[in-house]
Amino acid sequence: MKFTYYGQSCFAVEMGGKQVLFDPFITPNELAKHIKLDDVKADYIFVSHGHTDHIADCVTLAQ
Repeated sequence: MKFTYYGQSCFAVEMGGKQVLFDPFITPNELAKHIKLDDVKADYIFVSHGHTDHIADCVTLAQ
């Protein structure tokens, strides 16, 4: 299992060859400006709730 922290509420867990991304809030996060959204991969996206600081990059990453 591999854990990657992207900042704020966003992290990814890779296990069994699949990547699950939790609460994708990257581009609006000043502390995550060094992360290129194109480099973030996800087989599944989990959203804990609908606040902006948990869903900001959902649509972009899902496409």
